[in-house]
Amino acid sequence: MSVPDDIRVEAEMLRAEIEEHIHRYHVLDSPTISDAEYDVLFRKLQELEKQYPELQTPDSPTQRVGAPPLGKFESYAHSIPMLSLANAMDEEEFLAFDERVRKNLDVADPIEYFAEPKFDGLAVELVYRNGILDVGSTRGDGVTGENVTQNLKTISALPLRLRQSKEIAMPGLLEVRGEAIMLNSAFQKLNMRREENGQAIFANPRNAAAGSIRQLDSKITASRELDLFCYGLGLIEGAFFNSHSESLNALTEWGFKVNQLGKRCCGGDEVIAFYREIEAVREDLDYEIDGIVVKVDDFSLQEKLGAVSRSPRWAIALKFKPRQETTVVKDIIIQVGRTGALTPVAELEPVVVSGVTVSRSTLHNEDEIRRKDIRIGDAVVIQRAGDVIPEVVKVIAEKRDVSQKEYVFPKHCPVCGSEVYKPEGEAVARCPNRSCPAQVREAIRHFASRGAMDIEGLGAKIVNQLVDAGLIKDVADLYDLTEESLKDLERFAETSAANLVEAIRESKNQNYSRLLFALGIRHVGEHLARVLTHAFPNIDELQNATTGDLESVHEVGPQVAESVIRYFSDETNRLLVARLRKAGLKFGTEKSDSSFESPLEGKTLAFTGALEAITRSRAKELVEKFGGRATSSVSEKTDLVVAGPGAGSKLAKARESGIKVISEEEFLKLLPSSEI
Repeated sequence: MSVPDDIRVEAEMLRAEIEEHIHRYHVLDSPTISDAEYDVLFRKLQELEKQYPELQTPDSPTQRVGAPPLGKFESYAHSIPMLSLANAMDEEEFLAFDERVRKNLDVADPIEYFAEPKFDGLAVELVYRNGILDVGSTRGDGVTGENVTQNLKTISALPLRLRQSKEIAMPGLLEVRGEAIMLNSAFQKLNMRREENGQAIFANPRNAAAGSIRQLDSKITASRELDLFCYGLGLIEGAFFNSHSESLNALTEWGFKVNQLGKRCCGGDEVIAFYREIEAVREDLDYEIDGIVVKVDDFSLQEKLGAVSRSPRWAIALKFKPRQETTVVKDIIIQVGRTGALTPVAELEPVVVSGVTVSRSTLHNEDEIRRKDIRIGDAVVIQRAGDVIPEVVKVIAEKRDVSQKEYVFPKHCPVCGSEVYKPEGEAVARCPNRSCPAQVREAIRHFASRGAMDIEGLGAKIVNQLVDAGLIKDVADLYDLTEESLKDLERFAETSAANLVEAIRESKNQNYSRLLFALGIRHVGEHLARVLTHAFPNIDELQNATTGDLESVHEVGPQVAESVIRYFSDETNRLLVARLRKAGLKFGTEKSDSSFESPLEGKTLAFTGALEAITRSRAKELVEKFGGRATSSVSEKTDLVVAGPGAGSKLAKARESGIKVISEEEFLKLLPSSEI
């Protein structure tokens, strides 16, 4: 079937527009349309390519996922070896490297270096021919890697086609080196999903990224939320650069994501200052780094210095101090979650790791305890994996004596006594009793939490008290509570009872997306709740959605679709929703005041310090509601920084970068008064 000219032009325009939005969202962190608007564009292109298969091209955004699973990966030889870096374990060793560089170049003046964070991910190479991605491969042994093109194409930050630059010519051949990573926030969500599904958890974000890239089925890779930072060149034909920093500017022009923390440093002392600066903010980053990479910036000087063995003489990795400590396992206890999962937790002798006192560490499941052979009384090494929940890395076997006791995983729920079950092939044991007080407590705590219904005063102790007294058996029971029913409970005076009832009543005003998140549907976090409420404007549409309806929504994969279908297939859950609706909760999308022209539209905001009039989560919610984007860090893409009492490094960085800083009061004036 021949394709009409107007259809061909429309498809080209759609492809260009969609790739522009992907670039703005995943690379620039500055989206200009909503997820719902993006979905409309994407589905339109899918429909055109389905109707006219001749329109489909390898670089179409619809082809990021969908290739059939591979039987195995093919080998791929790098045209220029991907060399490994020598390590400097402290500042003194780096200064010795700086001295060697100046000696080999026979110069006394300070060397111009380029320093950048050292990512803890999987090194990859991307080969572009005439501006189109041709091959993506792993580093492998530095000479030969594996062809993982179809998996790398699932990473939205990776351009399938180079962007045109007015300043720099499009090279005929371009080899780009980078690091495929998993953000810490994505790592947490992935492990949570795997744990709930009875699958083995990943030890750290690097293992998760590497394991995801090496999946033979690209659909699995696509479900893992990978990211990519590019930091160097291999072979290039048709363009020339004098320095590393100049080449990074070109990569940015061509559409690659380049880390914005990197900077030129004049001499070893400036590198040391940069190293200390990055180490100080390391805990605030949403990705793992284990040091900085320092390169001689001038390419001609790099060529003079050459390489020794398999490492360049012109670059070095300056590593951070380890974030591991040793302690003792005092006991192992079981926590029962809102989905019935039994999670073993190690109670530890308190120890400070990266400035945080750690006294507990999740052990994930029974298989993990057995694999690491963790016993009560063992001396262990712990770390804060991915800057999140502490984990036990290994047992120090040399310190073991006869006093350690093997842990026997319980066969019955420690809370309700129900016999636990663990389906064959799954790692997580579960309590099957949905009325188990532990599950009820956790479900109510989640429902009342800050990111959900945000019911002030309904903390863990009060929830336990209400459940133990038999006043609530599920979240809908909260809306039947009265001051009269609370007044006889311990620690409930007349005022505190009235305050709690009022807070519960106020929660009825929370919007649909918060309520959907509060229901606790497995795999539906705060972000996906917003995605679903955009796609299905009321709960009736969502409850009756088919798997196909759900999977057609951008960011909703088979796992989320199956979870939503399963939740609403349960009559108990439908009855719960009906009771909540009857209580007056809002199961329909709130519309913004159409007469209000938002000054936040298209703006990126960051918050630092304390907010006094509203909560941080409410502030971020309002930013998104009125067309802006709230981020956790300050970068050159940040338009406004809202600073409150106690503001720290973010405020300093904003002022240094010339980013506008406003107070909480000024921020609130940017919003309709009805929202405050």
